[in-house]
Amino acid sequence: MRVTETSTYRDLHLPSLIIGGSFAAVAICLSLFSILQHLRFYTNPAEQKWIVSVLFMVPVYATESIISLSNSKFSLPCDILRNCYEAFALYSFGSYLVACLGGERRVVEYLENESKKPLLEEGANESKKKKKKSSFWKFLCDPYVLGRELFVIEKFGLVQYMILKTFCAFLTFLLELLGVYGDGEFKWYYGYPYIVVVLNFSQMWALFCLVQFYNVTHERLKEIKPLAKFISFKAIVFATWWQGFGIALLCYYGVLPKEGRFQNGLQDFLICIEMAIAAVAHLFVFPAEPYHYIPISECGKITAETSKTEVKLEEGGLVETTETQVEASGTSIKESVQDIVIDGGQHVVKDVVLTINQAMGPVEKGVTKIQDTIHQKLLDSDGKEETEVTEEVTVETSVPPKE
Repeated sequence: MRVTETSTYRDLHLPSLIIGGSFAAVAICLSLFSILQHLRFYTNPAEQKWIVSVLFMVPVYATESIISLSNSKFSLPCDILRNCYEAFALYSFGSYLVACLGGERRVVEYLENESKKPLLEEGANESKKKKKKSSFWKFLCDPYVLGRELFVIEKFGLVQYMILKTFCAFLTFLLELLGVYGDGEFKWYYGYPYIVVVLNFSQMWALFCLVQFYNVTHERLKEIKPLAKFISFKAIVFATWWQGFGIALLCYYGVLPKEGRFQNGLQDFLICIEMAIAAVAHLFVFPAEPYHYIPISECGKITAETSKTEVKLEEGGLVETTETQVEASGTSIKESVQDIVIDGGQHVVKDVVLTINQAMGPVEKGVTKIQDTIHQKLLDSDGKEETEVTEEVTVETSVPPKE
């Protein structure tokens, strides 16, 4: 059986490498073209820094997959790097939506206004019932009533996945060195099943937070056609994760060859094909053309393009509207990259620190409460001992001496 699995891998390795390499090359070329277009017309840094981070996910996945497919020895390091970038890309997509809404301050204002609408539309009794619900229950069923708290939960959900994904990636590497990781083995003495459970819950929670945030803000995001962007990005994150999990299950139950190289190779081959599809989709979903034009107030010497459209009125007749778009002169790619790395890096560090502090707050309160409880029990036990000693002394002194 082992010889058959090895021969199957050898027979399929070269054809899969050629086909996968071709798809990976297409994915990398298309993605780099799209990225360079955004860097060349870097007119809206608040949004484009995150778009570039999301687009860069395709060449990262494609490159690491073809390297891993060509040499199975690099499979684990490539998988670790791929997982780390996946978590960062999910965070970047969430940050992109926030930037499209005008930044964090405007998002908070918008959510606060949205949270007041149900209170005005519904009766007083219904409002009282909603107030009695916990924040967690509101987040699950009525996220629009949370206001600012929804934004805090959404950001925490994305950053916790980024932190956990990175931590588990390096934990995987350590367990593999110790020989107790067991990639694809669902056995209690291996680390693989535990890490899968933790990451699965973390990813599902992060995606759910993003979905709830989108549900509340999708009306405000209509201009950027968020649904197509959301589906194209979510398909990469969601499909690749469950794809690897499904392949591991099929190999474990003997439907596919159990050889580790075959399992990893199949995952890498499929990712190469999927990244080519994603690269084509990203050309239409994250185009650079809207950023070729900037507001006329920000320009000095300009080249203007005027477009005329006709609007039909309900009462009859036509109204002609004229819109002037200002073509932006190209920006320095070097400066664009510096802004993405420096400003984007600072943003990530700030959010990571904030999330860790938010997570440590309840932990510190819990530890303090436990310490107070233990201290109180110790004081109570000491008080009981002193009382018992006092009672014994009292009894001894009250007993009359024997004649």
